Amino acid sequence: MPFKKILIPIILVLALVGFIVFQLVSNGGESEFTLAKVQPGNVYQEVLETGSVKTSGKVNLGFKNAGTIEQIYVSVGDEVWPGRALVKLETNQLAIELREAEANLAIAQAKLDQLLAGASVEEIQAAETTVLNARQNLADVKADAQEDLNQAYEDALVTLDSAYIDAFNAFTTVNDIYRSYFEGKNDQEAITVQSEKNIIVESLSLAKTAIDEAKADEIQENIDAALSQLKSSLNDIYDSIAAIRDITDVGHYQDIISSADKTALDTEKANINSALTDVVDAQQNISSTKITNEKNINSAEGTLREAEDALALKKADPRQEDINLYQAQVNQAQAKVDLLRNKIEEATLKSSVYGKVTKINKEVGETALTESVVTILPSNPYEIETDIYEEDIVKIEIGNPVDIELIALPERIFRGRVVSIDPAEELIEGVVYYTVTINFDEEVPQGVKTGMTADIAIKTGSRENVLVVPEDAIEEKDGKEMVKVFKDGKTEEREITIGMEGDNDLVEILSGLSEGEEVILE
Repeated sequence: MPFKKILIPIILVLALVGFIVFQLVSNGGESEFTLAKVQPGNVYQEVLETGSVKTSGKVNLGFKNAGTIEQIYVSVGDEVWPGRALVKLETNQLAIELREAEANLAIAQAKLDQLLAGASVEEIQAAETTVLNARQNLADVKADAQEDLNQAYEDALVTLDSAYIDAFNAFTTVNDIYRSYFEGKNDQEAITVQSEKNIIVESLSLAKTAIDEAKADEIQENIDAALSQLKSSLNDIYDSIAAIRDITDVGHYQDIISSADKTALDTEKANINSALTDVVDAQQNISSTKITNEKNINSAEGTLREAEDALALKKADPRQEDINLYQAQVNQAQAKVDLLRNKIEEATLKSSVYGKVTKINKEVGETALTESVVTILPSNPYEIETDIYEEDIVKIEIGNPVDIELIALPERIFRGRVVSIDPAEELIEGVVYYTVTINFDEEVPQGVKTGMTADIAIKTGSRENVLVVPEDAIEEKDGKEMVKVFKDGKTEEREITIGMEGDNDLVEILSGLSEGEEVILE
């Protein structure tokens, strides 16, 4: 049977035997769903194809990335084998970048560890102290606010008394002038002065009533009402005094009313205006005190809420979303480290075959691009050529290990590796392919001939001893990878982060699941 036809069924059987745990729930012994346990395993990817045996030719080896040649380890005529170092590029800058990337990885891992560990006893105690201090501060702010507001209203009562005295004195002056010049007269001026005096009397009465009510119980609303009333009364009194003062300069009254009395009216106008200003200032002082108090209390309440939230956060278990985020940062940092380590590894050109060095095209200090640096004549007379589909060629690299099964020798699987990838495409029935050459790592038996058919499995990637679940447990929702976790008899949907998706139907789990948990297979 061809190698690639039997490989997949074997892998599936082994995966299912190794990872799937059937759970029976108490419903007449019937299986309601299938569970798989999250546990360490190996994930690998491979490209399966058919090729043919060819006579071996020279193998030209070069670097993936350009660089300056630092050392050449072989000479023409040297025997080489797979993995032997041939030429090395300078890697000083890569080493510096790697140390930085490793430091970033350590920081990311420390943050994740800190998140998983939770807050320390000392941190929780400090957060509790902050809450207590914030509560006391709020109480102090409220007490100070009440005291400031009480003082503002006490000052307002003093202002009310003072303003009323000014208003009463103004009435006394107006009444004296009325009696001296206008009482008992029936001309229009006297009638007007008497009407304005009555307005003053009524305004004084309303003000006195409001002030008495405010002083009787010192209720803040009554003080506010008294201030409003007095403001209105003072405005009316001021207008009445101004009207009377105008009459003192009309007709024959301008000659009979003394300048001293006229000056007295001007003085009362000024006093009333000053009292009115004091009342308005008292109202504004109360209003600004309330606004300041509200602002200070809101600020203290906000500080308390922040402290309480910080305490709750320190006491709470880390959210899965936060764990996923920190784990993703670790994975990102690890990927950077892996990339740089891979570049440093690739800076050493290694033989991919058994053979003999026939040509070295560069010297130490020269710049190597992606051209051939070393040419090797393989010792094995045979190789495999295969055409790889364009979607698969991007997965393959020189040096990838290969399992080879020759159709003519079905009892044995040979080991080999990719030694070259032709950069030129080849159209086969309108489809783009690339020619890949594979060398045997071991001597092939007699009887092998060119043209024989070979089933090959190119190992393009692997993850060993990582957490895995079967791919059937994973479902994509709104661009997120989700699984259903079965725990304590209940089903919980959870977001996860995945790594490599293997061709053996297993998927690497980077975050979101822990070893031993069980997931439901869809």
